[in-house]
Amino acid sequence: MNPADLGLPVDVPSTALFTDHYELTMLQAALANGTADRRSVFEVFTRRLPEGRRYGVVAGTGRVLDAVENFRFDGAVLEFLRERAVVDMRTLDWLSSYRFSGDIWGYPEGEVYFPGSPILRVEGSFAECVLLETVILSILNHDSAIAAAASRMASAAGERPLIEMGARRTHELAAVAASRAAYVGGFTSTSDLAAGFRYGIPTVGTSAHAFTLLHDSERDAFTAQVASLGGGTTLLVDTYDVAEAVRTAVEIAGTGLGAVRIDSGDLLLVAHRVRQQLDELGAERTKIVVTSDLDEYAIASLAAAPVDAYGVGTQLVTGSGHPTCSMVYKLVARAQSADPKAPLVPVAKKATGGKTSVGGRKWAARRLDGDGVAEAEVVGTGPVPNALAERQLLVQLVKAGEVVAREPLEAARDRHRGARGGLPLSATQLSRGEAVIPTEYL
Repeated sequence: MNPADLGLPVDVPSTALFTDHYELTMLQAALANGTADRRSVFEVFTRRLPEGRRYGVVAGTGRVLDAVENFRFDGAVLEFLRERAVVDMRTLDWLSSYRFSGDIWGYPEGEVYFPGSPILRVEGSFAECVLLETVILSILNHDSAIAAAASRMASAAGERPLIEMGARRTHELAAVAASRAAYVGGFTSTSDLAAGFRYGIPTVGTSAHAFTLLHDSERDAFTAQVASLGGGTTLLVDTYDVAEAVRTAVEIAGTGLGAVRIDSGDLLLVAHRVRQQLDELGAERTKIVVTSDLDEYAIASLAAAPVDAYGVGTQLVTGSGHPTCSMVYKLVARAQSADPKAPLVPVAKKATGGKTSVGGRKWAARRLDGDGVAEAEVVGTGPVPNALAERQLLVQLVKAGEVVAREPLEAARDRHRGARGGLPLSATQLSRGEAVIPTEYL
């Protein structure tokens, strides 16, 4: 059974209103003056990475494909637009049969990106492409921000597993998307059952402090948990006195106790003390899981601690200080007329204050050095140099309105691991710096 086929509550029947009012008023004006059918190319890119980040991570592509397929103006949506007089009747009639029929190319999910990378390219008529701007940006900006934070945390954690547990720190539907993005970025499991059901991500969890406080004593709580879940469970040991809790935990579960979790205090110091105590009690194989408002810096600071896994919540689902990637969706080329054979001409906004963009339908490739390590992101609008032909990054995702590149979430996760591994070593440094490789334009 594929949970994605079930139509779960975390989905919506239509994504058509996940847009801004002005998308529809632009459509109305374009229909009225005859420019709506002009062939157009829009691109998603970011002008800069969030401060201190050395690379970005593409995440949410699979959700974008779902959103494009579900972008339909049904009766209730059309009636809402009519009642509010958002657009005229001619536009409503056009919207009633809307189906995206163009092409979408993009960096495959899990790939890394840099300033100016054409992360997504949407091609079709102006009318059908302009409507998708907001929903595409909302997905990519959110998911890519979470995946970038997850990737940094995964780098800091090394081979130690990471548990996503931020559902209670964000919107309930954003939590499901965040779990998905975190998995792409390198997390191994989630506490969110909706994410497990929708995307097949492994789910984990045992008990909170409330379970201990429910009982007359910590011993009673541990006894009840072990009786129900077995000796391989994880016992939370910082409700009262950590040392006493560890001793009680091993007495009840035996030396085969699965793990203990520490959720407060000086994690570095407490982890060392707990490890020593467990070993002295004969529980050498009992693992230590730490939680408590971790971010990539806290995880890195625990690299030398005897910690076996990390649980991360707030900092992950808020992008560890950068909840968006500042991606934009810009028209970069359009036909001179509505004639399907009319040539495309580059267009770009001229502006001050860092909001300039480069016109033209772009390709992108990553140039490697002699050791196979990335040394530049090359973006161009003309012919692709022969030396870069096999290093192109964009793949076709939608062809003539049909999705052609769906893939398992594991594929995006594996791709990210490989893409991050192909960057210079300084990419994983947590110190502030610019993009780890430059973007060159041809």
